[in-house]
Amino acid sequence: MEFDLIERIRRHTDVHRDDVVTGIGDDAAVVSIPAGRELAIAVDTLVEGIHFPVGTAAADIGWKALAVNLSDLAAMAATPAWALLALTLPTPDEAFIDGLARGFAELATPFRLALIGGDTTRGPLTVSVTVHGFTTPGQALLRSGARVGDVVMVTGTLGDAAAGLRCLAEADTTPYASLIDRLNRPTPRVAAGQALRGIATACIDVSDGLVADLGHICKQSGVGVEIDPALLPRSSAMLTHFHDADALDFALAGGDDYELCFTVPADRASEVAADLSRVGCGATRIGRVVEGAGVHLVDGTGQVRTPDRAGWNHFA
Repeated sequence: MEFDLIERIRRHTDVHRDDVVTGIGDDAAVVSIPAGRELAIAVDTLVEGIHFPVGTAAADIGWKALAVNLSDLAAMAATPAWALLALTLPTPDEAFIDGLARGFAELATPFRLALIGGDTTRGPLTVSVTVHGFTTPGQALLRSGARVGDVVMVTGTLGDAAAGLRCLAEADTTPYASLIDRLNRPTPRVAAGQALRGIATACIDVSDGLVADLGHICKQSGVGVEIDPALLPRSSAMLTHFHDADALDFALAGGDDYELCFTVPADRASEVAADLSRVGCGATRIGRVVEGAGVHLVDGTGQVRTPDRAGWNHFA
């Protein structure tokens, strides 16, 4: 049965790449790294009831399991190439496998990402994906390069996924479909990450919440950041269905957005906004890098305060 499941996954996710020497079917995959390229590798694990609600459609789980990893590659300005999939299932459900593989393939195919191996086992529903991508030597985006005077920017809108999760508790979710879709099918900003190569001084994807993730840039770069909450980009769908206080909390600390948060020299902010508009996600200036440590909020009167909540922490 295990090998039948693996074959079902392979059929749905079969993407040909010349750099895959040996893919699914052997003890290990064999791949060829192009000359003059560096390899970026990331792994994420999604657990039912923690990273996606119980009852989430299999295709949405497959999409999201890959998307959260592609988002990590995007934050490094890497081009996706290969993936490994480790799947733990309570039962060998063929319909579930077909749905998960279809959702995975739907996102993988446009990036020409090949699934080259993995594992299946029995247990609580858990999906782990490892992705590999190529970077230009010395040009991977890191968290450690932000400088005092840089501006802080984000792609897309913030808080929609957290709002979507809240909406799932509503009896009628139809009015909130776009928010729930942002939770179940985030868009990895791969093109945006590549457009930022050589311009952004630091970058991270927003997975645990803006304040929490931006805090990692602060720590790695040895700087502080001041954010103006009024500048945070929020969708009309979220603002229509939620009060301002909730919408702000979702944007600051909700997590699961998988947008990119990055720093750039102040004199290049307009150029970056135009470049990212051309790749379809746009970018909004939300604050600045300052001396000090940590993330602080600054309102229109210049009052500075520490955010009440940072974001998701698995072990808090």
